Amino acid sequence: MKSILKKISLLAITVLTAATLNASNIIVGSNNNAAKVSNQKVTKNKELRGVWVASVSNIDWPSKKGLSVDQQKREFLTILDNVKKWNMNAVFVQVKPASDAFYPSKYSPWSEYLTGTQGINPGYDPLKFMVEEAHKRGIEFHAWFNPYRLSTSGSRDRLSSDNIGRKKPEWTVAYGGQLYLNPGIPEVNDYVVNSIVEVVKNYDIDGVHMDDYFYPYKVKNQEYPDSAQFKKYGSKFSSIGDWRRNNVNTLIEKLHNSIKKEKENVEFGISPFGVWRNASTDPVRGSQTTAGVQNYDDLYADILLWMNKGWIDYVAPQIYWNQGHKAAEYNTLVKWWSKYAAQTNTNLYIGQAAYKINEWKNAKELINQINFNRNYPEVKGSIFFSYKSLLTNPKNATNGLAQGPYANTNIEN
Repeated sequence: MKSILKKISLLAITVLTAATLNASNIIVGSNNNAAKVSNQKVTKNKELRGVWVASVSNIDWPSKKGLSVDQQKREFLTILDNVKKWNMNAVFVQVKPASDAFYPSKYSPWSEYLTGTQGINPGYDPLKFMVEEAHKRGIEFHAWFNPYRLSTSGSRDRLSSDNIGRKKPEWTVAYGGQLYLNPGIPEVNDYVVNSIVEVVKNYDIDGVHMDDYFYPYKVKNQEYPDSAQFKKYGSKFSSIGDWRRNNVNTLIEKLHNSIKKEKENVEFGISPFGVWRNASTDPVRGSQTTAGVQNYDDLYADILLWMNKGWIDYVAPQIYWNQGHKAAEYNTLVKWWSKYAAQTNTNLYIGQAAYKINEWKNAKELINQINFNRNYPEVKGSIFFSYKSLLTNPKNATNGLAQGPYANTNIEN
């Protein structure tokens, strides 16, 4: 997802305009219905139909910084009403886009994407409001966290004085124009776990969600600067790659144990890049793909290990390619992930590229993908990136979903 967030944020104004132009044609809801809904039980045995709602760079919500409390609330109610109208049943909302928060926290300052300035109280608790309103409509609420990112600018200048990046500069690392917490420092993982468990403890969320942000995507001709930490902490490992994978493995295991200790019913899931390893790299377990990025080797995310160990409740690989794609074919990857999900107790959801619909030649590509998924019992549903892309109803795909594969809201997973 990292590779597309910047692109989408730059197109935000264009997309909002398109959404307005399409408003008369798309199936949408109105926040006027908010007072009419009553508490509904979130049903866990239904096919998952989720939507990512990204807050970084104000991609999906809030639409821009500095909106009033009432404006922010009305925007989010519209999101929920549209999700309901589209016959979907879950939102994955980015509540910690970097080292900031959409809730009062003792670990993280208030997000700049709310008020325009990091550390400024927006005047209400957005997370509390969002969870309550989602559950009123029978919509699952999954809190989406970015564990290591501190700043998209690569600078500490915009970080508030109480940001962990300012309080613990020795924990940070600059890479690729962004600023991160260093996974190679043991105290960093403890901080990340504590900051997430805080939300599990204080809010009635349905799940803790992370996407593909572990070690950052590699930047050409730029080495990730953690050799000092490897020398200090990695003496037991034969390679820096094994050490890095162990750092992320440790985070995932600690998170799983801490979440389940606090609230056993809260799900913990990951949405990784769509390719674990190519067969050319791993002839035994790799997929028949030639992707330029591999989770295991480039992001140091050993997804299959997490599934086999039972550390995650679900995996939602971002299979953001079309059927017939030469390097990473959609059907091939669905089959591959289904095979390995079947060997574990891990639920499988597919991350769907709603943002690519206009690029694909086949107007029915997304609907065809959903129908293909249903051939595999291991696939328990889908999550779409992202809300704003669905809102524009590209090639009538959103309406097509609601009136086609998603017309029946009682399909079990």
